[in-house]
Amino acid sequence: MCGRTACSLAADNLRRACAYRDRRGRQRQPEWVRQERDQPSYNKGPQSSGPVLLSRRHLHQDADSSERVLMDMRWGLVPSWFKQDNPSKLQFNTSNCRSDTMLSKSSYKGALLKGKRCVVLADGFYEWQQQSGGKQPYFIYFPQPKDASTEDKEMEQGDEEWKGWRLLTMAGIFDCWEPPGGGETLYTYSIITVDASKDVSFIHHRQVRAGKGVAGMPAILDGDEAIRKWLDFAEVPTQEAVKLIQPTENIVFHPVSTFVNNIRNNTPECVAPIELGAKKEVKATPSNKVMLGWLKNSQEGSPQKKENDLPKWTSQFIHSPSPKKTSASVLQQWLGKQGQPAAKKPKA
Repeated sequence: MCGRTACSLAADNLRRACAYRDRRGRQRQPEWVRQERDQPSYNKGPQSSGPVLLSRRHLHQDADSSERVLMDMRWGLVPSWFKQDNPSKLQFNTSNCRSDTMLSKSSYKGALLKGKRCVVLADGFYEWQQQSGGKQPYFIYFPQPKDASTEDKEMEQGDEEWKGWRLLTMAGIFDCWEPPGGGETLYTYSIITVDASKDVSFIHHRQVRAGKGVAGMPAILDGDEAIRKWLDFAEVPTQEAVKLIQPTENIVFHPVSTFVNNIRNNTPECVAPIELGAKKEVKATPSNKVMLGWLKNSQEGSPQKKENDLPKWTSQFIHSPSPKKTSASVLQQWLGKQGQPAAKKPKA
């Protein structure tokens, strides 16, 4: 399942990161709808709002269906047919939608057949591995390009290529619910899940049912062609689009502090890598090197600390995080070790 995500880009940069080519091959950036509602966060859970991509034709019937808009929606789908006056009275969980039942369950089938497909955007998502001492969280995301910029620079005139963090693009279904007594339309979404890929299946220590793993992960759309087909409901019918819903191996991950377990904690410390079970500093990998360099620049202006005052990423720190400390100095300490060999992926 997918129960927590991070999406920390500011609205303008989020728009830049979602640049695409329309049907005519023109480089475009999606138009923001309700941008003022966007709330970047390192720790988003169900019922919070977050940015999604969808075809502009859902909002303007005469629009080219290849055009995209960014819109803030609430996580947890409320079906359009729900008749009660309060969406919180919905009796079942719709934050995730299993791919093998999305065309049979009434909560999702109607919206899916009407082409209400969206792409849920995130820096990455969190999963928890059950251990004897509790649950260990991991942050899962796309491998980052080697030339990705760690600086948050203003886009120069004519430069439309985003050089920052590559966003994770997850397939979703959305719907529009109107209060029976009238009022503002509520836009909500559900993230489609598939069986976990072999690289991250060790995180999901769960029973196997009927010979098939019940562990799940978001259905990730890897590349603009997959995103285009999923969003362009007028050109790509449902039966063709659902073929895109497959597990992907093109992801990387690292363990993070249990600081993220509390949904109220919302700082870069949530995504910062840690070293499990060893009293040594975390080693660099190409992807989290890009991430932490980028986070370091976003923290400029934070108070600097002496080297001896820097907290260590140790197993003790994992179980006793201090939310009072800023992550800037921790990230700077870690970045000082970029020359170390890359850490290997954990094994099952």
